[in-house]
Amino acid sequence: MTAAKDQVDKMKYRQSYRNVWHTDLMSTMAADTPYCCFALFCGPCASYKLRKRALYGDMSRYTCCGGYMPCSGKCAERKCPEFCLCTEVFFCFGNSVASTRFMLQDEFNIQTTKCDNCIIGFMFCLQQIACIFSIIACIVGSEELNEASQLLNCLADLVFCSVCTCMQVC
Repeated sequence: MTAAKDQVDKMKYRQSYRNVWHTDLMSTMAADTPYCCFALFCGPCASYKLRKRALYGDMSRYTCCGGYMPCSGKCAERKCPEFCLCTEVFFCFGNSVASTRFMLQDEFNIQTTKCDNCIIGFMFCLQQIACIFSIIACIVGSEELNEASQLLNCLADLVFCSVCTCMQVC
């Protein structure tokens, strides 16, 4: 229970940070189009590169998901950090992107704008609504509802990929 309280306290503390991202999520495409394309078409590669950069190339500092997940520190990171990071960015992509962003926020005292928070919150809500809608479609068994559910899932995935791309450009 103390780990959850520590995370909540850390989130509250982030609200007092004074610095801002060089580019907000709405402006990333225009700010760095080539890197945005790289992050879109090879998200795990961009995530891997950014985490190594955030660690200043010192993989002895690596912890799975930046220490923000229950699995952190329990994944043999000390023995083979490069392999663990590869595994993280491919199998836990969203967590990888978010934890790198949190690491940078904490190190450089960067706050997230209200607009960025709304975009990220919309992404989470859309993912949850898509999940709930899929469950309802499965229970009801309606073909039309199932097709609508698939469209909603596709939209949620598109928004997720877009937001993760933008988060890697900031």
